[in-house]
Amino acid sequence: MSMLKIERRDRVAILTFDDPDRRNVISNELNDELLTAFDDLEADEGVGAVVLTGEGRAFCAGAVLDDLLDAGKGEADGSLPDIYRGFLRVAHTPLPTVAAVNGAAVGAGMNMILACDLVIAGRSARFDSRFLTIGIHPGGGHTWRLRNITDLQTAKAMVLFEQILNGEEAVRHGVAWDCVDDDDLLNRAVEYAAKAAKHPRELVAVTKQTLHDTAAVTESVPSVQLEIEPQVWSMRQPAFAEMVAKLQAKIAGNK
Repeated sequence: MSMLKIERRDRVAILTFDDPDRRNVISNELNDELLTAFDDLEADEGVGAVVLTGEGRAFCAGAVLDDLLDAGKGEADGSLPDIYRGFLRVAHTPLPTVAAVNGAAVGAGMNMILACDLVIAGRSARFDSRFLTIGIHPGGGHTWRLRNITDLQTAKAMVLFEQILNGEEAVRHGVAWDCVDDDDLLNRAVEYAAKAAKHPRELVAVTKQTLHDTAAVTESVPSVQLEIEPQVWSMRQPAFAEMVAKLQAKIAGNK
């Protein structure tokens, strides 16, 4: 039985976690299917962006508890990387990704959200760190990713003080970009994804990497240097020449 449904809307691929009876937990089966799916999507020039969502009432309820118990019995790093491999594959893809959060995202399910480039929440969304609640330290880069998209107090509130955010609260605190009605969620997420998907794939991938690389930059001059090489590269691509030609023709037509 597949744990992942895949469909296409033009240049946007929609990946739906399809294990609703277990609230779409991060199982070994789901992780394996995610890795295969992203390998295939990245090799498909017709795909420009990816939306991730959950079947049923939950987005993703986190890791399978038995897997966590087994991982805790082994070496310090043990099998934890196996549990992480699905959302890390999402985090490291060059394709732009949108999380359409249709319900609860708990623990490692929050990591799946934090791995995405853009988060759109439904009214039923719930963002729940949960790690300390079950007596476990956060993992998979949870604290770093959460702290990276929001402020320190919000990260502490969610991780240390068990503050669970709904969709509107997530937007207010910077964990999500937009909150929409549940019935509109998937369509709106696809609309956002389509805006990124219309650009040249390689340009989007390079720009996404630059945005990530800015995390290591703290001053103005290095920030300019960081962008020079990829910007020059982009100006030598056919897409740039074609766009300039269109703009020049439009300007000439308005004279």
